[in-house]
Amino acid sequence: MTYEVLLGDDAREYYTALDEKSQRIVKKNLQKLADDPYPRPDSGSGDKEKLTVDGEEMYRLHIGRTHTAFYDILKDDDEVRVVEILDIDEAHKRYGF
Repeated sequence: MTYEVLLGDDAREYYTALDEKSQRIVKKNLQKLADDPYPRPDSGSGDKEKLTVDGEEMYRLHIGRTHTAFYDILKDDDEVRVVEILDIDEAHKRYGF
C-alpha cells in the first residue's frame, strides 16, 4: 500500500524556511513514509516511533540528527499527514526525551 504524504500548515512553513540542502534531506525522508509509515521496533531503525505529544497519540520521524517530523496515519484515506516539523532539540522537549 502506498500512502499520500501531505504537509500541514506548520510543517510546510518550517520546510519552506529551510535552506535548499535541508529541504532535500527532509523531503527524501518524508517520502519514505509513503511506503512504510509505521514504526518497526525490531528493524534496527530508531527513526520512527509512536508516542504521545501534547496529550495526543501520533508518530514521529527523526530526520538525521537535525529535524523531527510529527505525523498521523489515516489508514482509511491512505494518507500520512505531517502535522509539524521541528528542530530535533525542540521536539525532544515536546515529547519528554
